[in-house]
Amino acid sequence: SFRDPFTMATAVIRTGAKQYRISTGDVIQVEKLAGEPGSPVTFDEVLAVGDSELKFGNPLVPGARVTGKILSQDRGDKLIVYKFKRRKKYRRKIGHRQAYTSVEITNVKG
Repeated sequence: SFRDPFTMATAVIRTGAKQYRISTGDVIQVEKLAGEPGSPVTFDEVLAVGDSELKFGNPLVPGARVTGKILSQDRGDKLIVYKFKRRKKYRRKIGHRQAYTSVEITNVKG
């Protein structure tokens, strides 16, 4: 179903040292948050919020809040980190899987 982003309440939030542009009903993957699937989560660091006209904070919008519901705690695909120095017989191969949390946005209040 098509959702027009200019008629819905949208916001820009900051979590896990990253910024996300979200609206109600979006499902986002953020850095790992504490909580079980189904539990509510609140984002207080709201940088901008609004419907057709965005209101920007300095740096945060006072009183703005975004709530969501944790859908799952998961890990991303494996990345291979390979260090190599030529002619020195130095090789290191390390795998890494980043943990993330899937969150469904339920309410944007600003």
